[in-house]
Amino acid sequence: MAFTEEQLHNLNLQFKGIPPAEIISWAIQYAERPVVTTNFRPYEVAILNAVTEVDANIPVIWCDTGYNTPQTYRHAEELIDRLQLNIKLYVPKQTSAHRDAVMGIPGIDDPRHSLFTEQVKLEPFKRAMEEYKPDVWFTNLRKGQTALRDSLDILSLSKDGVLKVSPFYHYSDVQLDGYLNVRNLPNEHTYFDPTKVLEHRECGLHT
Repeated sequence: MAFTEEQLHNLNLQFKGIPPAEIISWAIQYAERPVVTTNFRPYEVAILNAVTEVDANIPVIWCDTGYNTPQTYRHAEELIDRLQLNIKLYVPKQTSAHRDAVMGIPGIDDPRHSLFTEQVKLEPFKRAMEEYKPDVWFTNLRKGQTALRDSLDILSLSKDGVLKVSPFYHYSDVQLDGYLNVRNLPNEHTYFDPTKVLEHRECGLHT
């Protein structure tokens, strides 16, 4: 699926206001190797539910940093069971216990923070993408999350040319709450990302 910037622009105008299920169905129709990524942060259940309703067997790539909260791990297990997710788990090559002993969690001003981010998030993600080589990547990016994400849209291209599809891009938290309530889907807000520290900071996956 190769698109020009003009084609993406026109499609994004067309898709604005279209139900997520229709956007997902459109992308699945043309995809050869689709994947959906998740970290089970708040509202991730929306994209997981929407995508698996269209393709129940789609690979769900979970790059687990090893630093998630107990609530997040329990939430993940609940969703994996309830939605029958085809989970593909990727973890850092070094355990969090080992890293805690020699590095800990460096602050964003610590020169070791980039190495930490590479180890716990970027390397497992790159490994997953190299193994699955997706042509379509479903994400739950939304407008208003970060400055970078404000520059994206429902459809965008990754730096490697993969079509990123974010069907809930224009949804607010209130709209997502409504989506979840109608479907009686659980959410979990007790979440920790050790690579971001600040809520509106990018970790590097989408840059």
